[in-house]
Amino acid sequence: MNLVLIEPDELDAEQRVVLRDARAVHLVRVLAVVAGVRVRVGVIDGAIGLGEVERVERDEVVLRCVLEREIPARPRVDLLLALPRPKVIGRLYGALAQLGIGRLMLTNAAKVERFYFDAHQLDPAYRRAQLIEGLAQARHTRVPEVSVHKSLRALVEDELDVVAPRTTRLLADPGAHPSPHARCAGLEGRVVIAIGPEGGWNDFERALLVSRGFEPVAMGARTLRTDTACVALLALVHDALGT
Repeated sequence: MNLVLIEPDELDAEQRVVLRDARAVHLVRVLAVVAGVRVRVGVIDGAIGLGEVERVERDEVVLRCVLEREIPARPRVDLLLALPRPKVIGRLYGALAQLGIGRLMLTNAAKVERFYFDAHQLDPAYRRAQLIEGLAQARHTRVPEVSVHKSLRALVEDELDVVAPRTTRLLADPGAHPSPHARCAGLEGRVVIAIGPEGGWNDFERALLVSRGFEPVAMGARTLRTDTACVALLALVHDALGT
């Protein structure tokens, strides 16, 4: 935990917060904080600052927080992802939050099993907890917006221009395509990356995405698993954007 994340309603009028959960346990048992020590804190979807330890009791910590005025910007990269296997998406939430995405759109595809949509890993409370854990590691406060879509076509044709207008759109696709780094170098504005299921997009899905402005990009000849592709693509795009 590199940042103690706090819900806005946990702060009182004097900017104090009383921690009695896993955050307090970490501060007491791992960091061994004592009164007067300062730790990095952040308000979820808000500002970052410092919290001075005022009192430490058994697995209870009271912090007095001083927050910066500036709120961190939402990451400039969004991800359109064919829903992976439940265990994979469960692991991915934290990694995606660490790397930085503004929005995660989980969608159906021809090679996505229908039962994936019934998995507990899609429960809003579960995914929020995993995302916040990733943010605490990365020292960031902006929780990615997550949406689940049963129809790729409806998402791409009816919704994408509303939630992600005026974006550079990249389609991960093996073949002789430009690299995502080359395509995004020096780019201003937002980027949406589309990553398919491990079996790949079918011809209709690929054509649909291209027709809506997605440009194929590739990372070489190797075939990657979904989680590896997500991490690699996001890292390359963020590096190219300088973010």
